[in-house]
Amino acid sequence: MPSRRRTALLALGSAVAAAVLLGTPAVALGAPGDPGSPRYGQGSDGAGDPYFPLAGNGGTNVLHYDLDLDYTPAPPAPAPIEGRLDGVATIDLVATEDLDRFNLDLRGLTASKVTVGGKSMAFTQSENELVITPRPKLKAGAEAQVVVTYGGTTIRPTDIEDALYGWVTTRDGAMVVSEPEGSATWFPVNDHPTDKASFTFEITVPAGLVAVANGLPTGPPVTAGGRTTWNWDAPDPMAAYLATASVGDYVVNQYTAANGTPIFDAVDPTRLGAPSADLAKTSDMLVFFESLYGPYPFNSYGAIVDDDSVGYALETQTRSFFSRNAREGTIAHELAHQWMGDHVSPYRWADIWLNEGWASYSEWMWTEHRGGASAQESFDEVMSIPADDEEFWGVVVDDPGPLGLFLDPIYDRGAATLHALRIEVGDEAFFEIAQAWVERFGGGTASTADFIALSEEISGQDLEHFFDVWLSTPEKPVDW
Repeated sequence: MPSRRRTALLALGSAVAAAVLLGTPAVALGAPGDPGSPRYGQGSDGAGDPYFPLAGNGGTNVLHYDLDLDYTPAPPAPAPIEGRLDGVATIDLVATEDLDRFNLDLRGLTASKVTVGGKSMAFTQSENELVITPRPKLKAGAEAQVVVTYGGTTIRPTDIEDALYGWVTTRDGAMVVSEPEGSATWFPVNDHPTDKASFTFEITVPAGLVAVANGLPTGPPVTAGGRTTWNWDAPDPMAAYLATASVGDYVVNQYTAANGTPIFDAVDPTRLGAPSADLAKTSDMLVFFESLYGPYPFNSYGAIVDDDSVGYALETQTRSFFSRNAREGTIAHELAHQWMGDHVSPYRWADIWLNEGWASYSEWMWTEHRGGASAQESFDEVMSIPADDEEFWGVVVDDPGPLGLFLDPIYDRGAATLHALRIEVGDEAFFEIAQAWVERFGGGTASTADFIALSEEISGQDLEHFFDVWLSTPEKPVDW
């Protein structure tokens, strides 16, 4: 996410994160007085992310989401901007603990029926949690298919700083951008990057509208009874916040990039001028970033450009979202995220600098490649900011707090950290680190500690002081 650069968001979830961060036992404990029998419990109602402990869930690992959505956008003004979404989410998961209850995140929509293994199950729902009571209970390692029927009125949800996110209703459709836990506003979900899953989508909308999701369409849209159904398949592991199902009056452009990647762009007809001209550079960008980071990691790419606005762009996996304008630098930023942030995602939200620093530094390198300012010149511009600028240099980059995730320093100081590392270890080691980062952690998540360890391993240098100065010290670096 580039130009968003805002202060804070919300939360996430995952069984792995819960086990690691909270010390949750990986296996069930013996019942008191009967150590040979399992003791079933409830999966935690949060993933254990230190910034947002109540988002996401523990005790389960989701393998696949199949989302069958039926959506009607808001009526014309002066009616309220409210739509109607009805969904059936079929969720394949595996228990990571012995469970007598487990949670999914769901907010603003109401579940009407839940089945597990084809049988109706008891459930309760609070503001953010759908609590399911499976019978028989789930033993650790058991796979289950959970089907949730749900629906309700969609609005224009906002996060804790009043920025639009999640399923954002518009007059002609919806903008769906969910970082970090807005996915709970449109489907039941285990919403933390450490619980990645594959996705399929079946989205039915009024005829004439286009429904765009992640991955590739599995066939042509089918229209019947005044409504059109679009089907999409996203087989690559994806964090839930990167899923989209945006709907609009889009013009579709499909082609194959120079590196062989299928491209699917959906652009509002009012934005077919400059944004489309810059989007045409995507093919060259794919070739350039592959030279830096290795093969493009997903089955497709493309963009969604909407004439409405949430005020930022987002690197929704395989199909980046742009509000009104898709400028060249932002396009490069979001495309680089597909490697750095989507394929390798943050282990916890304090690690967000790895997303935004790499994407911003990629933007610097693309600008240099195109004959603009060099990466060194961009670095020098950051370093020209006075040391007494507390708003910029007073942020702890690797621990900015929940209200600091999208501040300028996360982007600019993150990029500067990477350029300083490049100078420190040399180009050969630096780009070996970049490719090894993608190869080793792609498809999953990684932390700041993982990045430091990898950098030291490949460079053969002790970089503890370097990273302490650049990431952990709330001062302008002067000696590293």
